[in-house]
Amino acid sequence: MKRWQCSFCSHIYDERLGDPDHDIPPGTRLEDLPDDWTCPDCGASKADYFEIA
Repeated sequence: MKRWQCSFCSHIYDERLGDPDHDIPPGTRLEDLPDDWTCPDCGASKADYFEIA
């Protein structure tokens, strides 16, 4: 499982946690998020995320 950071607002998407506020279950990889999923903080697309350690 990886962690990803939004390049605009620094929101962290942790694949282990998912995005429960938007019905994304824990264990969902970034590439498996729906195409219309956006950053919950700024609305950026998942393409605007980069992997972090």
